[in-house]
Formats: sequence, C-alpha cells, structure tokens
Amino acid sequence: MYCAYPLFLGKMSVTINREQQISILGCGWFGLPLAIEFVRIGHHVKGSTTSAEKVTLLKSKGIQAYKTEINEMEIIGNLDFFQTEILFIAIPPKRSANEQHTFVSKIENIIAAIRNSKVKQVIFISSTAIYGDDNHSVDESSAPHPSTNSGKAILSSERLLQNEVSFTTTILRFAGLIGPDRNPGNFFANKKNIPNGRAPVNLIHLLDCIKICLSIVEKKAFGKIYNCCCPDHPQKQDFYSQASTRAELPAPEFIDELLNWKTVSSTNVNKYLKYDFEVPNWNSWLNATGK
Repeated sequence: MYCAYPLFLGKMSVTINREQQISILGCGWFGLPLAIEFVRIGHHVKGSTTSAEKVTLLKSKGIQAYKTEINEMEIIGNLDFFQTEILFIAIPPKRSANEQHTFVSKIENIIAAIRNSKVKQVIFISSTAIYGDDNHSVDESSAPHPSTNSGKAILSSERLLQNEVSFTTTILRFAGLIGPDRNPGNFFANKKNIPNGRAPVNLIHLLDCIKICLSIVEKKAFGKIYNCCCPDHPQKQDFYSQASTRAELPAPEFIDELLNWKTVSSTNVNKYLKYDFEVPNWNSWLNATGK
C-alpha cells in the first residue's frame, strides 16, 4: 500500500546543497515516493497526476499538486507546472498497438511546453526494454534494438529529448521494477510451463531507483545515460521460484531452457555517481525482507 513509502524511504540520507524547484510529471508508483523524498530533504516539488482525488493526496505530502492530462494533441492543465529548474518525466507508455505513435506525440507536446519554460534539466525515465533480448550483455554504450512497440516508442522519445538544445536531457533506463505492491513472488506464482527458465533477470528495487535520482541531482551529474539495474542476475526460474516461496504462494514451474536473453550492466551509475546499490544481491534481499 502507499502508506508503506514514508517508512520505507525514511532511512535515506542525502545532503541538500540548496533548495531547488523540481517538477515530477507522473506521480505514480515511482514518481510519488520520489516526490515525497525530494520534499523531505528540502526541495520545492511540483507533482502532476491525472486524478482529481490524488491531487488531495499530493497536497497532504507537501507537494504542489497539478491535475494534468497529456494526449497526442495537447496538454490539459496549468502550464505553470513546467516553470521549474528540473523536470522528471515519469509517464510510461501503454502496452497498445498504436502507443508508439501516441506516446511520441505526447513527448513532442511536453517538449513544446518546456521550450516556453525555465527548465534546464530534463530527466526522462526510460527502460532497458530499448535494448531487446539479443543474447548478450549490454551497457550504456550498446546499440539499442527494441523489439516491442513500447520499447520503440521510448527510444524515439529519448532521441527527441536528446536532440533539443534548450535543455539538457538525462536518460534513466530502468530495469524491471520491484518493491512495495510489486512483490516478485506474485509475478509467476502457480503458473506452469513458463518458457526461458534459465534466462538472467534484470531488475531494480524502488529504493535504488529513487536514490539514483537523488544522487544525480545532488552531484549535478546531468546529461548522461544511466542504466539502472541491480548487478545480480540470477536465473529466472531460481529467482521467481524463491520469491514465490518467500511470499507463501504456490511455486511456478519453468521450462529449463535458455532462449533470448540479455544482462544489463549499470556502468555509468558507478562511473559518474560512485553509487553502491542498496539491493545488490537478490538472494540476500529475499531472505531479509522480500518487499
């Protein structure tokens, strides 16, 4: 549940250099706890949501809330939201056949709004899905080859943002997301004949997602591409079977085979941020909390 976030993030400690204006477009599963943490350490945060009900929740957490809807034609809402120093774009594409065109159009509308604002730094929440499963290890220097419509939409959006000269774009390519309300034990519980059991997993915990964002802002390490993925890559059949057992759910059954796969390395997270993952090993995490 949402109420777990403040307790969950309370252990985090970041030194604030000065108060900054930060807008987070998309206060969902990731964006909301990120906004809460920026408020906690002393920044002024604007947050957007498409829900009138959630506006009240954001305000209760000290976030300047905006009801904002973005479609392929326009942005509906108060554009004062974009009057900020740092803008996080955390609105993932939907999994639909026409989303490649629709999502890119939304990003184009956002870029137009940014051009009329004081935004200097854009941080775009991307995905490691842009690499595709080409049977090799990838890092930030690897050529992307997305195989899904959403992956293609995200890569096109990355390039649109990077081509703009009125602001600097930082790309965060998140691996599969787990954390509160996303217990991996639920993902495959009680399912049978799941293919590709020996494929390596590429995952990251919400805590690391947020701390990497805080580190980028604190160190002013903008303008780069960061893969954000736990350095531990157990086999899918081992990790999810253990996760289901820890969640006291029926274990899944995988086909013991290796088909298409990739392992994602977070080279730039170490190079530019000197960041140590809070969850560096999945076996230890599952045995400790699994949440």
